[in-house]
This record gives sequence, C-alpha cells and structure tokens, in this order.
Amino acid sequence: MSGHSKFANIKHKKEKNDAAKGKIFTVIGREIAVAVKEGGADPANNSKLRDVIAKAKANNMPNDTIDRGIKKAAGDANSVAYEVLTYEGYGPSGVAIIVDTLTDNKNRTAANVRSAFTKGGGNVGTPGSVSYMFDKKGQIIIDKEECEMDADDLMMMALDAGAEDFAEEEDSYEVYTDPDSFSQVREALEKEGIPMLEADITMIPQTWVELTSEEDIKKLTRTLDLLDGDDDVQAVYHNWDE
Repeated sequence: MSGHSKFANIKHKKEKNDAAKGKIFTVIGREIAVAVKEGGADPANNSKLRDVIAKAKANNMPNDTIDRGIKKAAGDANSVAYEVLTYEGYGPSGVAIIVDTLTDNKNRTAANVRSAFTKGGGNVGTPGSVSYMFDKKGQIIIDKEECEMDADDLMMMALDAGAEDFAEEEDSYEVYTDPDSFSQVREALEKEGIPMLEADITMIPQTWVELTSEEDIKKLTRTLDLLDGDDDVQAVYHNWDE
C-alpha cells in the first residue's frame, strides 16, 4: 500500500489558513454530534467518540471546543440530526471519486456535489459505481520527526495490536488496519505515546490514474476544491496519482 503517502498533503492542510481550519472543525464537530447520538456522551463507553476526539486533537481542536460539542449533542434532544450520505462518480480521464457527507439537507448537498462534478467535467454515478475500486481501511499516519521509536519496534507494536500492514515512507510511517480493528490499534499506539498526525477510517484505491493533460488536472482540481470547500462534505477519496 505504500508509495502514495498522504503525509505532505496532511501537513499542507494543517498549515492552511483560519478559514480552512474552521472547515476542519465544522467537519469534526458534526462527527462528534453523530458519535454522541449513536453511542452516548461518555468516551469510555463509546469507541467511535474516542476516535473522533483523537482526530480532533490531531487537528489541534481546543479541548473546550471538543467538550462543548459533546455536551451540546448530549443535552439537546432537538439538535440537528445529520444524515450520512455517500456519492460516487468520475472526474476527467476516469478518475474515481467518492464523497462522504453529513448533512441536515440532502437536497442541498446533492445539488452542490453534482455541481462540483459538473464544473470539473465529471459526473455523479450510481451507488457502487466506483467504490468497488477502493478498499475500506483504518489508516494511521505518524510523522517520523515526532516519533522517537525505532521503525521495527513501531511496526511490531502495531502488528501485535492488530494492524494488517505497516509502511515506511520518506517522512512518515503508515499503519493500516481492518476497519473493525482500527480503534484498538489506535488506542494501543496512543497508550504508548505515539504521536499520530492523522488517524481515520479511509478508502484506499486499488489502482491509480495518472493525468497527463493540464486541462484534466485543472478540471479535477476544480472539482476537488469545490468539494473541499463544502461544509456538508466530510471526506473526499480519489485515485488520482498526484
């Protein structure tokens, strides 16, 4: 699975401006609300909430913001109910794109996602039209500079905790898990004080598409930028070999 490290991309996102940070906090805030509604407000008894809290901390969300989000979701029975919706489609040159959303207005979200695809010369497909080209995995990315543990020791710890695969990239270590084992692996690493740049359930492409046309790159970038700027969009996965 190595060779397509997200490290530089994640670093870039974390260093973005305040508006981009606001979008990340909005995304995580909605995930907190959904996790609390599904499993309760106590992280000790809600592994999904523990995972979202870890994601929030990795993105430098202040503790009081996290606590407020949990209390709001737990205390307000009439709080907004978010619906999980996934869209699949194609960009230029057959690049496969999956868009995960959390929305309180599916008509608005559907229109915005469709518009983003259309403006980039792509189209939204039917459910399942591209997801078969991806594997759903837990992915934990560790910054080499921040990690004091030896690569072999880290690999053995991750595998012992239940990880499926371990890859060493130029600037990072990447741990892959089955989605069901993700929480236990993440928590095992957290317990040992391993600093995680990102830890999430993601979609890993089985094959990658290379774009050679500047026009195609421009169009795909437009679609991805529009999706990235939409508050309803939680995550975007694609198989463009950037």
